[in-house]
Amino acid sequence: MVYDVIIVGAGIVGMATAMKIKQQKPDFKVLVLEKEGDVAQHQTGHNSGVIHSGLYYKPGSHKALNCIDGYNQLIKFCDEEGVNYDLCGKIVVATDQKELDNLNTLYERGVENGLKNLKRLTAAQIKEYEPYCNGIAGLHVPQTGIIDYTEVTKKYLEVFQDRLGGEIRFHSKVEEIRLGSIGVEVITGRETFRSKLVVNCAGLYSDRIAQLALKKLDVRIIPFRGEYYEIKPNKHYLVKNLIYPVPNPAFPFLGVHFTRMINGGVEAGPNAVLAYKREGYKKTDVNISELTESLTWKGFLKVASKYWPTGLGEVYRSYSKAAFTKALQRLLPDLKQSDLKVGGSGVRAQACDKNGGLIDDFLFVEEDRMINVLNAPSPAATSSLAIGDTIAAKAIKRLEK
Repeated sequence: MVYDVIIVGAGIVGMATAMKIKQQKPDFKVLVLEKEGDVAQHQTGHNSGVIHSGLYYKPGSHKALNCIDGYNQLIKFCDEEGVNYDLCGKIVVATDQKELDNLNTLYERGVENGLKNLKRLTAAQIKEYEPYCNGIAGLHVPQTGIIDYTEVTKKYLEVFQDRLGGEIRFHSKVEEIRLGSIGVEVITGRETFRSKLVVNCAGLYSDRIAQLALKKLDVRIIPFRGEYYEIKPNKHYLVKNLIYPVPNPAFPFLGVHFTRMINGGVEAGPNAVLAYKREGYKKTDVNISELTESLTWKGFLKVASKYWPTGLGEVYRSYSKAAFTKALQRLLPDLKQSDLKVGGSGVRAQACDKNGGLIDDFLFVEEDRMINVLNAPSPAATSSLAIGDTIAAKAIKRLEK
């Protein structure tokens, strides 16, 4: 069989794309290849489960446009399919005078991006939403929510496979891609598949998959591990919903925060440290080849030379529970080190260009027979259906030339 589209990767973006293509073109033969035994095994299944509202993103950027559209589509999808979520709202809190300008920028971005009912908060008003939170000013964002993105991805799979007739092959690691003038061969350890077009949604290995077919690639995936603590049940009362700091605009990370989880519990984190392996969820997970690749990429070397003090601070907090607790106490002074237990972790696929830029927006690199999604950071899960629309439009346009 010759497929119209083969999608590499069954995370939330890959499955949303597969579902969208089949919805828009039911006659297309669409196959998803996934190296693991189930969907959502890496970035999708290891994130904090937040439905983002579009507050942080530069107006007009791919992130902003896809987040707002994706947010609305996600809520509608979950309502129709019975997926549980909670639009509990969040507060973003400034704890220092130096953060007030950035907090104001967030408010302006939120308004420009179409968020409704954003509310500026005084120190006293912060206490009305989060009684134990410390801050001098804040924002309340009512649209933010919590959800289980693994459950969402499984629902995408159900729609794609059971209702739309799409195909998925698990335990199918892509080892070679051969681009031809009339099609593509995708070779796994088990089989060879033929397709008119390949869509690369391989997340942490998206650059590796792209390099199987592209001669030159000016970005690399640098894996950053984010580690969480969980607040012990007797101290859950310290956090009602979601509490975020004002992020540092120089970095594509939101800073350590507090998240009430849809399935119970409260997480605190994450930090952001270089992972020693692309799927290195533990400090002890090391792949010398992958670590060397990260450390020798000239773009990462430039990032490290510029931001090494911040990086060292993140590493220190990774190995010191006391330091991690101190960072959290900026927002929750009553939190004690003994209130925390080790939680989960995730690894973010952060694209870094050769000039030392940490790519902040979604990034697509395209060839005649291949569409590569090379940067899909937060809010990719919230935006997944909108990103799926974007990729589906690109794919359909190629195939209907």
